[in-house]
Amino acid sequence: MIEVTVFTRADCHLCEQALADLNSLQAVVPHIVKQIDVDSDPKLQKEYGFNVPVLMVGPYRLKAPILRQDLEIALRAVKQRDDQEAAISADLENGRIPLGVVWTKMDQFSYDLSHHYLAFFNGLIIVYLGLAFLAPILAKVGATAPAEALYRMYSFACHQLPYRSWFLFGEQLYYPREAAHIQNVLSFSQAIGLSESGDVDTIWLVRTYEGGQQIGYKVALCQRDVAIYASILAYGLIFAVIRKDRRNILARPLHWTIWILLGILPIGLDGGTQLVSQFIPALNSILPFRESTPFLRTLTGALFGLTSAWFAYPIVDESFEDSLQIFDRKRKYAGLTKKA
Repeated sequence: MIEVTVFTRADCHLCEQALADLNSLQAVVPHIVKQIDVDSDPKLQKEYGFNVPVLMVGPYRLKAPILRQDLEIALRAVKQRDDQEAAISADLENGRIPLGVVWTKMDQFSYDLSHHYLAFFNGLIIVYLGLAFLAPILAKVGATAPAEALYRMYSFACHQLPYRSWFLFGEQLYYPREAAHIQNVLSFSQAIGLSESGDVDTIWLVRTYEGGQQIGYKVALCQRDVAIYASILAYGLIFAVIRKDRRNILARPLHWTIWILLGILPIGLDGGTQLVSQFIPALNSILPFRESTPFLRTLTGALFGLTSAWFAYPIVDESFEDSLQIFDRKRKYAGLTKKA
């Protein structure tokens, strides 16, 4: 039987209308209605506020105002999916399956990936971030060859500009350009003894600078990239715990408008204005030369990584859940074929 969860509150006309429409659709698509009063739980009250009713049926989530037509479409879609799965299960039980169905190693790999994709993604990011921090550690202990190999590997993915990177084992965590106007810290040009108007302005020259005993050694990823991947990892670890709880707002896809406003727009403004002001001097009368700061790079990078993961992971999770259902049926096919 299809279960419909309706988040409601007392004295809500739209809630009463949605429940009445559901009742009138019982003859069309039989279902069970589960009502949850959002005022009974402070978390639900905070999440939904006055935006009720909210209805959840299968993979569908409907928000107020909910039309009867939308309810019927969602119910019919879930019923059709359930009927198809029931028909397939019946065919399996009765032996009405095609012969020759086999479970291959690629099927097993895909099945395992669908089960453990999140652990794989999180592990991949841990390794990727970890190796970026391993490079300065290796440089510090004198393992220059593997350190250089890591720096070179990451150079294909990041600009690695030292005045936009974190440094380990030195006097400071970062050495910004003088143009960033950060007080009480050595600028990069001061730290290495160059003039700001001289060689330090040649990006491809200083890009390969890795550090030294006094200044420290730079992380193989820039400040913004470190923030991006660290925030993706943070959300991935949280999502691994709460992803089955669809009532949790963090387990549901972030709305694309919020992703654009909080994730893409800030990083685009910070990085874009910096880029344009420095590489198109003709526009400096409109957009003065500016250099971003470690704080802004970290903040915008973290917002981009977090919102991107929040937008994508729940969608990817639903896709892998669908894949698991397909693989489960094929495994059953293959098992019955072997018995026959």
